[in-house]
Amino acid sequence: MESPRVGVVRESMLHRPLLIKPALGKTKSRGLSYPGPDFVFGTATTVQDGGVPEAISSWHTHTMSTRNREAERDFISLNREGVKSGLVTAKELHQYRATHDIRRQPLTREGFRRSAPARLPADASFGIANRPSTPISELMEYKYAQRWLEEQQAKDKILQAHQHKKAQLGRIQDTRTTLLRKSRPLPEAPSMWKMPRFQQVGPALDTFRHPEARKKAMSAHHSESASRRGFLGQGTFTVD
Repeated sequence: MESPRVGVVRESMLHRPLLIKPALGKTKSRGLSYPGPDFVFGTATTVQDGGVPEAISSWHTHTMSTRNREAERDFISLNREGVKSGLVTAKELHQYRATHDIRRQPLTREGFRRSAPARLPADASFGIANRPSTPISELMEYKYAQRWLEEQQAKDKILQAHQHKKAQLGRIQDTRTTLLRKSRPLPEAPSMWKMPRFQQVGPALDTFRHPEARKKAMSAHHSESASRRGFLGQGTFTVD
């Protein structure tokens, strides 16, 4: 079922994957030659070990041999001894390991023995304990909400008692009148110096609506200036 070829078909064409044409309904060949149907892949077994009966009747154990085996270098001990000698840099430790040699102890069969597991009591059980069952009677009687309300009411009572005690211990807040009574009058500041030609000149801008409002504002400022900070008495209140 292969498509027809034009020209001479050489044997080398059957070994080149680019020249091989795929047959209908089959995978494309890679041009590799396989042995005949009588060929057996793998290696032939010539050792007769007796099979399963011999393995069951006689069990051979392997022992670890420590002969002709050089012990490994103990770099942890080398680094420790180097630090004890006062060597801290990588270059100094490298030189110390080149001039000193510490070997590990050879491993024996006793080193692979594991300690026996601890004996557990006969009534021990593994896993996670089950969660205790929910009391249905308390759930149906709405006791959880009542208990929560009682706890909140107790907290509110404690908070109110604490606030009441704090209010009793606190001092009375000062008012504007008490601040004026406790303050001392400031000395009258000297007037600013002006040139004689400008002493009789009035202000160019007046923000008050009428002279009476100006007088009231100035009198209020003068009465409060004794209890305020600043050269002009316009700062915060001061209490001695």
